[in-house]
Amino acid sequence: MNASLLDLNDLGSGRVPAITPALGNMLAEAAGVCLESQGHADGVQLCVRKGSGSPAYTLTLTWPTIMEQADRAWNDQEYATKHGAEAIAVLLVSREFGYTPIEASRKGTGHDYWLGDASDEPFQRKGRLEVSGIRQGNDQSVLARVRQKLKQTDRSDDLKLPAYVIVVEFGRPVAEARAK
Repeated sequence: MNASLLDLNDLGSGRVPAITPALGNMLAEAAGVCLESQGHADGVQLCVRKGSGSPAYTLTLTWPTIMEQADRAWNDQEYATKHGAEAIAVLLVSREFGYTPIEASRKGTGHDYWLGDASDEPFQRKGRLEVSGIRQGNDQSVLARVRQKLKQTDRSDDLKLPAYVIVVEFGRPVAEARAK
């Protein structure tokens, strides 16, 4: 496995406990549509940042071949952007924070996924992940979204579990990852 590669095709493997192979392939396709809509080709560099004081680094992104039909299927940009961001975030969260999505959360919790260790059986909830995507924006819009999503996780702070936010901007592309 290449440490500097983030292969969205891996989402179809079934290795992420909260992502079935079918869902993983769907998320990877959404990310590919979002990236290609911004003029990127397979192999583009994703800049990953963790806020002030942490150095940024790059990962090479690869995704499934996008057919013309996929552009029609993912025509709702907001829907595609949210799901495309999830594709990147569910793989990136383990690199950044050491957890993997083990279960999707329910609406109203303030986060998208419960995080835990992939090797635990039964799974134990050890963190929360909130994901957001921006099709095209600048640093200010990305940081504003990070702040908004960190505040959104306040709804479940009574659980005393760490919250993590990953915002993906597809225009450059950039992923901003923060812990609370």
